Amino acid sequence: MTPFLRITLAAAAVAALAATTLLATHGVQAADPAATVHAAASGPRPTLTVTTTTPQATTLALAVPATGGIHAWQEASVGAEAAGWRLDQVLVNVGDRVRRGQVLARFAVELPRAELAQIQAAIAEAEATLAAAAADAQRARELQASGALSAQQIAQYQTAERTAAARLQAQRAAAQAMQVRLAQAEVRAPDDGVISARMATVGAVPGNGQELFRLIRQGRLEWRAEVPADRLASLKPGLAVQVLPAGGTPINGRVRMVGPTVDAATRQGLVYVDLPAGTAAKAGMFARGEILLGEGQGLTLPQTAVLLRDGFHVVHVVGAGGQVAERKVEVGRRSGTRVEVRGLAADAQVVASGGAFLADGDRVRVVAAAAAAAASK
Repeated sequence: MTPFLRITLAAAAVAALAATTLLATHGVQAADPAATVHAAASGPRPTLTVTTTTPQATTLALAVPATGGIHAWQEASVGAEAAGWRLDQVLVNVGDRVRRGQVLARFAVELPRAELAQIQAAIAEAEATLAAAAADAQRARELQASGALSAQQIAQYQTAERTAAARLQAQRAAAQAMQVRLAQAEVRAPDDGVISARMATVGAVPGNGQELFRLIRQGRLEWRAEVPADRLASLKPGLAVQVLPAGGTPINGRVRMVGPTVDAATRQGLVYVDLPAGTAAKAGMFARGEILLGEGQGLTLPQTAVLLRDGFHVVHVVGAGGQVAERKVEVGRRSGTRVEVRGLAADAQVVASGGAFLADGDRVRVVAAAAAAAASK
């Protein structure tokens, strides 16, 4: 092959490669607009198939929420009235229901009974002394007119009579006091109620006034609800209250009194709520509750439509093209499985359930509730 022919073939090859590259480049540039149009036409695929609901006007109870502790209505302290006596019997324990006047404990009474016997003997001696003094005084009065006795002697006999009478009266008073002390050997309940604490121990020698038992009077409990100061004006005695103790069942109570003062540090006032007897509530429990003021209208959604994210309550509103917008709402009262929401339009289309799988800006496919139920079967 001649040098001229080699140069000609090489030039042809370079030209062919350049033509191929140019065609490929134009082909890609021509295809790009069509692909873009196709992608725009199809759009992003929906994230989830959902059903929607709208807020419904519901009659709800108007209530003031509150928290607080459950306490005894009144507690009675039952103590030892006599000092230096040994406890012989303790007849009740914590949790026992007792009646007014029921014996709770007994002291050993051997020593006070012996002391009472001594006093009774002294009474008999004083009675004999008084009888002798009275007889002497009577004879002296009879002899007063005869002059057989001087006025001084007569006065001495009469004084001896009065002294013997006073001594007898003192001994009788001592016997009466000892009988009262013997009655105190039995510790009795001052009222109907429930024993909430027991400090009495068999064999102990408590001091005078030392507490032996504590009694919840009449077994009555109350809820001391802490309410913001600006809500106290709307509360009054007699209002119905729903109390929910920790881990317990709801209890229906009644406002007995609205406290006359407000805590200067917390700006909270106390509302005293009577609780019915026989409930599972115990003194010392923490409870939440609502003081019911009446009824009113409010917009509600199913509980499944309201989520808690980052400390806020949110719902997912479906807009044009199935795009989801996450909206913060304020929740209020509850009625069964529905919850009151504020800050949402009445005609908003809200994702009824499954919102936990959605994020702001996602697209969804909306179907009727009946179709969603059939698809899930």
